[in-house]
Amino acid sequence: MSNLETGPAEVACGASQVATDTPTVEVLRPREVPLGGPRAMAVQRTLPQRQRSLIGAWCFIDHYGPVTGSAARMDVPPHPHTGLQTVSWLFSGEVEHRDSAGVHAMVRPGELNLMTAGAGICHSEVSVDTGVLHGAQMWVALPDSARDTGRDFAHHQPEPVSMPGARASVFLGELAGSLSPVTTFTPLLGAQIDVDAHADVEFEIDPTFEHGVLCDTGEIQLGGIPLSVAELGYQGPGRCVLRLRNAGERPARVLLLGGAPLREELVMWWNFVGRTHEEIVAYRQQWQDGAERFGAVRGYQGSVTRLPAPPMPTTRLVPRSIPNQKEHS
Repeated sequence: MSNLETGPAEVACGASQVATDTPTVEVLRPREVPLGGPRAMAVQRTLPQRQRSLIGAWCFIDHYGPVTGSAARMDVPPHPHTGLQTVSWLFSGEVEHRDSAGVHAMVRPGELNLMTAGAGICHSEVSVDTGVLHGAQMWVALPDSARDTGRDFAHHQPEPVSMPGARASVFLGELAGSLSPVTTFTPLLGAQIDVDAHADVEFEIDPTFEHGVLCDTGEIQLGGIPLSVAELGYQGPGRCVLRLRNAGERPARVLLLGGAPLREELVMWWNFVGRTHEEIVAYRQQWQDGAERFGAVRGYQGSVTRLPAPPMPTTRLVPRSIPNQKEHS
């Protein structure tokens, strides 16, 4: 998915500080962003934010739907990416993916589609009219050692595992005895958790990870803190257990995202992840010039053959101040 904001802000990302006192839950509330214009489908963006730009290497989280009819139309023309992986996860609906590595794939509910941009790729995304469109699009920043890797694509359909009060579909990393075979460049966790009504669930987690819980449906609490739909609850490193409670009368659903803090400074602007202002300027110009770095998408049928990059900001892209992420009780 592209960041289609006409004036995207630069985001300088830095690792969170490991707390020395008892970690608690921080709630990140979403902002609404139109996907393609004022009349297009709206998405709820929880990452990045000024107070927190990364959870592990997760650097971008959009939640959308459920929407139907014309509001469910997703048509994102070919657009570029560098230095990241895109992670597509649907709850309902279907999206057609095409990229310049020659991959043509369908994104379907319960199936992971992971695209590695590496040094450069472009892709398009078009929804298929199946009634209700509902899902999440996420990006993972690649570490410096892997950010110039080649284009790649992975597909995985995890088998849900059951436990008292919940089911987990682990699409990246390891949780509840389930291990995803998909390779990542930093230690990561990604899972859909379905929680029964009035259920309390505990997961053993890696205490070196930071975690985010994105509420999709239901009356979810993370560590006793309630999360509304599309809100993201953050739990920092230092705990061996993550606790979820569904306080409602109906089943609830969340995405659990985690990873080892990415201890690298990086700059994200539009659809690019780089390390300096000069890199971002160069990526943008290469995309505008049709450079081979990004290749070309074959078979896209939209009215716009490729998405033009927005103008660079008038000021230099510089690191954004990241506050000390010290948890409080």
